[in-house]
Amino acid sequence: MRQAKREGSGGSVEKGLQRKEKNKYVLRLYVSGLTQRSIRAIQNIRKICDERLKDRCDLQVIDIYKQPVLAKGEQIIATPTLIKKLPPPLRKFIGDLTNTDRILLGLDLQKK
Repeated sequence: MRQAKREGSGGSVEKGLQRKEKNKYVLRLYVSGLTQRSIRAIQNIRKICDERLKDRCDLQVIDIYKQPVLAKGEQIIATPTLIKKLPPPLRKFIGDLTNTDRILLGLDLQKK
């Protein structure tokens, strides 16, 4: 009987971890060098992470000039490009990333 209780409590721990993982955002921002457009995109996405996703965001900034293999693997054809890997569904934002409302809506952080 005690063993069943332990398994049950372990299951709720697993569910808690799964819920926590669902709230975790994994973002990849692809830029091309340090152009003004790239810098603005980096600043805006970092601001969103700091203000809306504090401690729940893993943001990778990838310069396609320095790491072209990563860009090829994700089939990046234009920059800046933001990819939301987690939580599902996968989303891609291409081009002007300064429209904060559009990004928040696409990341499911703002109501329509």
